[in-house]
Amino acid sequence: MVATVNNTGVLAGKVAVVTGASRGIGDAIAIRYAMEGARVVVTARTVEDGDHVLPGSINSVVKRIKDAGGEALAVRADLAIAEHRENLIETTENIYGPVDILVNNAAVTYFEPVASFTEKHFSLMLAVQVYGPLHLSQLVLPGMKKRGSGRILNISSHAALHPDKTIQGHGGTVYGMCKAALERFTTGLASEVYQEGIGVSVISPGLVATPGVVHHKLINESNKDRVTPVEHMAEACLRLVHGDVKEFTGMITYADEMLRDYKLEAAELLV
Repeated sequence: MVATVNNTGVLAGKVAVVTGASRGIGDAIAIRYAMEGARVVVTARTVEDGDHVLPGSINSVVKRIKDAGGEALAVRADLAIAEHRENLIETTENIYGPVDILVNNAAVTYFEPVASFTEKHFSLMLAVQVYGPLHLSQLVLPGMKKRGSGRILNISSHAALHPDKTIQGHGGTVYGMCKAALERFTTGLASEVYQEGIGVSVISPGLVATPGVVHHKLINESNKDRVTPVEHMAEACLRLVHGDVKEFTGMITYADEMLRDYKLEAAELLV
């Protein structure tokens, strides 16, 4: 079946902001939400194809959505910069209205051992992967509280899990630390807003062959059989932002678990 936009889908009328959406998982989530009728704000640093060493751009994602009859807006934002985060939400509200769904997917990652990890890289990773989601949440929460509804979905990684001490690390300690912090932030915020109609959850994708994963050579002979389609993650992320808010909040979950537990069939994405 050819993928299409259903403007009366489960997210019809909702305004969704997806960060890190120029490629990979963020791209797939933005597309899947648009297919269900959401007005999607697609944000990242890469505006046009060719602006980055990796393929993909926010303008190309928006074009795919619009060509299929959906509604989307591209807003460039470097999420390490407070003014960019503020402009992202302000622009969204000015054009589409209050944010119903915030997906914190953006990441800047350096795979380096702790012994040589620089303060510059550490500060940048914390800004984008930990403080960025917190600040963006602060910016959208007033509107969500006023309306008594909203969803915040944070994208984590299996790197947040504690590694076996006998397995030699490959420079992912700080990355794992950031994702562990993001997961604790998620459950804490979920408890704070539980009575206000706002759902906050976090999900990890498993091993997906995104441009970034391929670039960092994270797929090898030992794990290539565990690679899962990005469509699985997109479908799981869709399920987490509609339905009973009291059920879909405070969750620390994984794409494969969501598909199994909720018997989800991953939809084909727009091309």
